[in-house]
Amino acid sequence: MRLEHRGVYPEHWGVLADAVERAAGSRCIRCGHPKGDGFTRRMPCDERCTHPRNGKMRVLTVHHLDGQKDNDHWWNLLALCQSCHLTVQGTVIPERPYLFEHSAWFKPYVAGFYAWQHGRELSRAEIEATLDHWLLLGQPWLAEPAARLAFEGGG
Repeated sequence: MRLEHRGVYPEHWGVLADAVERAAGSRCIRCGHPKGDGFTRRMPCDERCTHPRNGKMRVLTVHHLDGQKDNDHWWNLLALCQSCHLTVQGTVIPERPYLFEHSAWFKPYVAGFYAWQHGRELSRAEIEATLDHWLLLGQPWLAEPAARLAFEGGG
């Protein structure tokens, strides 16, 4: 069972969350939903959002992949609309082995998590330059048999 969300938001959380959202182009990294402006921050889906355009209003949020509110590593902070946030938070547990290939939008974040598990704190650019390596460390069962054999030291 996954641990409850833990930790305390850092004092600079508002500034940090705004920076994460800006870095994501003020859109959900999963569905493309736009960030709202003004008092309510809620926006309906637009032509770039993959949710049905049914008039529902959504808010752009920032999700902590590992559940630790005080962990502000780039790979732990995902700009997600509230719908995607709830879906990811309810189903993705990075510590649990995932048997399938990760979605393209998620790969850099989970690779950053895998690197961190192996004692490496790398920038997003460093992760993206070595993405396959870190994904393989986190999910060696997805490698082709010959690559898996070489990875495991058998060839």
